[in-house]
Amino acid sequence: MGSTDRDDSSGSFLRGVRVIEIADELGEYCGKVLAGLGADVVKIEPIGGESTRRYGPFLGDEPDPDCSLYFWHYNFGKRSVVLDLEDAAGRAAFEKLLVTADVLLDTRPLSCLADLGLGYERLSELNPGLIYARVSPFGDSGPWANFQANDLVHLALGGMVMNCGYDANLMGEYDTPPVAPQMWHAYHVAGEMTAIHIVAALSYRLVSGVGQQLSTSVHEAVSANTEQDTPDWIYTRQPHVRRTCGQSAAQTVGSPLVAARRAATEPTIMRTKDGRWLLPYTSYIKVQGTVKAGQGDAVDRLVAIVKDSGADDDYIAGILGDYTDPARRERPEFVSALNILLERFIARTQSGDAVWLKAQELGLAWAPILRPDENVANDHWEAREAFIEVDHRGLGTFTEVGAKWVAPGLPWRTGPAAPRVGEHTAEVLADLADGGAQPGPGPYLPERRRQARTSALGKPFALTGVRVIDISWALASAGAGRYLAALGAEVIKVEHESKIDGMRRGYGRAPEGGRAERDRATAPIAVPFPEGLNRSGAFMEINAGKLGISLDLKSDEGKDVLRRLLGDADIVIEGFSPGTFERMGFGYEVLKQIKKDIVYVQQSGMGERGVYGRLRTFGPSAQALSGLSDMSGLAEPYGPAGIGYSYLDWFGAYQMALAMMAGLYRRERTGEGCWIDSAQVQAGIYLTGTATLDYSANGRRWQRRGNRAGGRPAAPHGIYRGLGHERWIAVAAHTEHHWKALVEVVGDPAWAFDERLVDLQRRDANRSYLDGLMSDAVSKRDVFELMRQLQERGVPAGVCQTAEDRCEHDPQLKHLGWMTELTQSEIGTWPVKGVPTKMSATPPYIGGLHDRHGPSYGEDTAYVLSTIAGISAAEQGTLRDRGVI
Repeated sequence: MGSTDRDDSSGSFLRGVRVIEIADELGEYCGKVLAGLGADVVKIEPIGGESTRRYGPFLGDEPDPDCSLYFWHYNFGKRSVVLDLEDAAGRAAFEKLLVTADVLLDTRPLSCLADLGLGYERLSELNPGLIYARVSPFGDSGPWANFQANDLVHLALGGMVMNCGYDANLMGEYDTPPVAPQMWHAYHVAGEMTAIHIVAALSYRLVSGVGQQLSTSVHEAVSANTEQDTPDWIYTRQPHVRRTCGQSAAQTVGSPLVAARRAATEPTIMRTKDGRWLLPYTSYIKVQGTVKAGQGDAVDRLVAIVKDSGADDDYIAGILGDYTDPARRERPEFVSALNILLERFIARTQSGDAVWLKAQELGLAWAPILRPDENVANDHWEAREAFIEVDHRGLGTFTEVGAKWVAPGLPWRTGPAAPRVGEHTAEVLADLADGGAQPGPGPYLPERRRQARTSALGKPFALTGVRVIDISWALASAGAGRYLAALGAEVIKVEHESKIDGMRRGYGRAPEGGRAERDRATAPIAVPFPEGLNRSGAFMEINAGKLGISLDLKSDEGKDVLRRLLGDADIVIEGFSPGTFERMGFGYEVLKQIKKDIVYVQQSGMGERGVYGRLRTFGPSAQALSGLSDMSGLAEPYGPAGIGYSYLDWFGAYQMALAMMAGLYRRERTGEGCWIDSAQVQAGIYLTGTATLDYSANGRRWQRRGNRAGGRPAAPHGIYRGLGHERWIAVAAHTEHHWKALVEVVGDPAWAFDERLVDLQRRDANRSYLDGLMSDAVSKRDVFELMRQLQERGVPAGVCQTAEDRCEHDPQLKHLGWMTELTQSEIGTWPVKGVPTKMSATPPYIGGLHDRHGPSYGEDTAYVLSTIAGISAAEQGTLRDRGVI
């Protein structure tokens, strides 16, 4: 890239930013995201290429470093430079390249660059404005800093797998292991977190000229990603049980047997006549009330769908009884009967009947469990450029995952294909003569951005002076604002009792006796819990550090107040159904008239643009539509296990936060605002990885494989039951060293001489036999002691940790300070998950500017309206009398 291009910041979010990447699977997703945003990502590879070029699948199943579909996907849009950093000439070229860089993304062991004389002191001397971002398995210090891991081990230790898998049997026992979602998700989570904070560091550099170090622990990032299990444990000591393709559920009362039998009567997925699967979201059936006027409650709508297929009242009443009786609908046995009706109905339909669309028309969030390849030809995703055709220069043109979101005038990167080994070495090194100085202070920074504010950590915030109007709901959109609040932005959450955030009545509710009652408890605290809008720990965690105001946006007066707030805002985010905000009088064209450079980010299930914008989704249904649910589970004939919590709610929040940061950074360089249309399901499609490429290049549809290794060979590679109730451990042996150490610790010495196990190829061919040996050997072992022994010998191994394990006992998370104690005005002081990316100059602080937990309903209305909107106390009194605030 020449200097002319480098100085031109128009056309994409990060155009003009140069990223130097020295990374394997720990960081390649992050680099892919930055390249997609428009950065020039230069991948430094050793002679022969990065190790990930040897990860499958391969084009035509022929191993070739230039034909790895894994590498193609995760390195799309990058340039490749081969340098031997052990050689003086290679190091000299690397140093020259670093002088032109904005970001160095590094996943090598901590001492790798330092031992070459390229530690951070030397790097910052060469380039004082450099953002040096490290991604490491467990962080660079602490008791587990030298532990070995892969994706499976991270998902186990981080708690994800203990939320994922199949229902227990009717005795409350699991006859199948927890199942890790396939496709490098530990590195997706860590990569998204790192990308958000790299852009935040770039934004801070526009203000200060200061570069800094960033560090992301994959273990902490994954541990912070689970959903209901953590607040349920923190607030009420409630453990969780796994559910097939549904959200893991709190074992609120009774034994695992009670929980298992309840789950068995409320199935989360149902099978069609032609062997496909449908998610009718029956967990939300329980007489929800009217969603659309005149359609009746959820039960009426479900009955209407069955009747539409030809069933008569006698058939339905024979299963449900008198379903018009409100008292009967309140009984638990009615829900069971309703599920029986649905199972029989769905078993008589075919996937092509699209009954889920009929349910959606009636306001119910049904979804088919699609294979990832089934989205490629969908008109909706074509309109959103979710897939693109990529020319691989003589090898063919293949379909790959494309855009993460839609942003008019700011397209996602559409090329070039992933580079061949060293393809751009000469080009990039010749380009160094152009210098490529970093951009100076942002020319479009408002004055309040230049006023430093110090956090409770004693260091400046990265986003001081940034104001966000947050009109969002639940986790998928409201979760985004917490990351900007932690970076020092003033995030103002707008809601009203007529349109309350449902999470205020959600899980993790503080008990009557508060923290003291929880600390005294030695067993799950029984429900019911106190009513009220300010007692959900999950809501408070999602909205930590924000201000909260009550404002009725259905009224003209409320809309006028919002306009006044928007007039001094930098970003507005909303999570309404597509078209709603525009119908309220606040579409992007109107927002630009209020504030010409506003960054507007909206998020819904399917997005604004496209043919399916009005479809309703929740985390599990979004995962079903994206293809992610089908990609997780044991091999057929087992059905999909899915992801056992609203994974795409978290990823929707990450994606929205990244969009906010990218839009803000571009505005501070160009003075231009933007509109970003984000879709929760599209965020999931972006994570399906090589499944689309494998189908396009090799004609092979995704096949579930349980916990067995995918693109990076390993055997054994699985999750095995140990001593004790629900104690499991993930173990992976990628090398002969791993195997020999594993035999020494776990196995019979005879394993080392077994012809079926003498090398990795034969171990992989005899996986079922090897898994049997491992299962028998591990069943006699304490899993924590086994993990210690294996890790001491360098074998990737990790206990499948529960929320209790992570919150109470994990020494590495404690060392990293993953929880922060924050005070909430009604429920008191509680631990809150922080931000897994650490920043040396501007460390995120989850309490935000005001050093507190989430806001009580309307807690900051008077403050915000007085100090920001300039509304007098008398006028506020009038608005309050009219119910506007």
